[in-house]
Amino acid sequence: MLRIEAPAYYLITRPRWKLCACRNVLQEAPSHDAKVNSYTYSERKNRKKDGAYIDKDGVARTFDRKKISRKRGGAIKGRGWKYGSGFVDGVFPVLSPMAQDILEFVQKGTDVAKIWESLDNIPRAHDLWDDIVNVAVQLRLNRQWEPIITVCEWILYRSSFRPDIICYNLLIDAYGRKRELSKAESIYMALLEANCVPTEDTYALLLRAYCNAGQLHRAEGVISEMQENGIPPSATVYNAYLDGLLKARCTEKAVEVYQRMKKERCRTNTETYTLMINVYGKAKQPMSSLKVFNEMKANGCKPNICTYTALVNAFAREGLCEKAEEVFEEMQRAGLEPDVYAYNALMEAYSRAGFPQGASEIFSLMEHMGCEPDRASYNILVDAYGRAGLHQEAEAAFQELKQVGMRPTMKSHMLLLSAHAKAGNVSRCEEVMAQLHKSGLRPDTFALNAMLNAYGRAGRLDDMERLVAAMERRDGGAAPDIGTYNVLVNVYGRAGYLDRMEAAFGAVAARGLAADVVTWTSRIGAYARKKEYGRCLEIFEEMVDAGCYPDAGTAKVLLGACSDERQVEQVTAIVRSMHKDAKTLFKL
Repeated sequence: MLRIEAPAYYLITRPRWKLCACRNVLQEAPSHDAKVNSYTYSERKNRKKDGAYIDKDGVARTFDRKKISRKRGGAIKGRGWKYGSGFVDGVFPVLSPMAQDILEFVQKGTDVAKIWESLDNIPRAHDLWDDIVNVAVQLRLNRQWEPIITVCEWILYRSSFRPDIICYNLLIDAYGRKRELSKAESIYMALLEANCVPTEDTYALLLRAYCNAGQLHRAEGVISEMQENGIPPSATVYNAYLDGLLKARCTEKAVEVYQRMKKERCRTNTETYTLMINVYGKAKQPMSSLKVFNEMKANGCKPNICTYTALVNAFAREGLCEKAEEVFEEMQRAGLEPDVYAYNALMEAYSRAGFPQGASEIFSLMEHMGCEPDRASYNILVDAYGRAGLHQEAEAAFQELKQVGMRPTMKSHMLLLSAHAKAGNVSRCEEVMAQLHKSGLRPDTFALNAMLNAYGRAGRLDDMERLVAAMERRDGGAAPDIGTYNVLVNVYGRAGYLDRMEAAFGAVAARGLAADVVTWTSRIGAYARKKEYGRCLEIFEEMVDAGCYPDAGTAKVLLGACSDERQVEQVTAIVRSMHKDAKTLFKL
């Protein structure tokens, strides 16, 4: 007889319940009265009679109350669970008054033992299971992982219900989101021990959990286990894998998995292509995104609005506003009405291209077309003005965000801070930081880097160094990243303090970070200003040997170090060889 006991990490004041999976009966410790949660024969008979009725022809008939309640209430018991949606077949869970009360209680509660005790005391009714599961799915829609665990583990370890696959899947998903892999795996093992058959969604959620935690070898193990058990991974499973890799920014691995899908003749769908367009877009390979898009149409797969938005975003990241606008217009010709995400993507394209007025026009068009701007729309507008050095306009957009009743987030403050930092308005930057603290938000590394940049541009190096020292001690909770040291290398290099610059560059490796193309180029730029051409070439060779590929900015800086035509020819030859040897990182 299989028994699953409640985990030891929950402090439960009442006697512990045990679930007997083989008989689906609830047993309590011997001290508890055996008649709790059980029924006599006559009671069961009466409950059965409650499901009887006389039809219009006068014939006595019976019905299953649970089936009726599911049909009427839109519950999801026994209907499976569509991965990644939080609801089934596109229908959101319909909460009964009882389910609504349970949801509000669970959301407010923090004491697991008290929540479990209250759930124990709910009168047992034929639709209670539907209510409980609907509550759990609604919590998932709200991304409230702790309450999901509380509710689903009450089903698992305490209730008289026999958990089904949806309960296990919800728990695996919640633990995966919290990156508690050992607990996600223990739920998977409990699922198998309870003779509950895992679905594609189960494997998809495990894959996503491993990818979120960066455990790619274990994610591959899930695929291998499926294949060993004679279950070929479907598009659902592979899409979950690609989604996890995309969020973990493991782009090369995502391309490898996509190639494997095609090799195994796994039928790709709209979601697959959309994910790959996003993968190439985030890897700054917009033309590869376009190739995937064209391949999708050639294979007869119809793009949806998410696909078009992903492609607009791919061009937007590189500031290719004309290409982004072409895709936007094609989307409209295909009969799809742009939503706020599509408009935001087009605004981002103009922002990255350095055309804040273009972003502003798209914002106005969105409002004119009856599409309500969201917080991200205002953030993009703040960023667009900030990138162009229009700090007053950025400030106005930030204030409008507050006037329309939206609360500025960390990113909102960060973008405003960056705008004022670029304009050298240090006093306003300090005010924004004070506002941020007052709002109860803790500045992240990006915000602190913007403050560092403001101090550096204003020549307040002592303030800059004090802030860096605080970040290295993690006084504010945010640790320095490569962007932090890029600011230091750039500021010291521009000020001509080469010793300090080299010390900042050395600190990169000392803190376990890897210098990127910005770090190397800033370092070369410091010597280029001194016209130390030989030293610039030496650093360039170090850069290539370190595996960091130069970009156009590096070539421009190298040319700036030249003092005669011979050196210009030498740099030109280097740039040409770089261009000739350049390889696309991701191939189709």
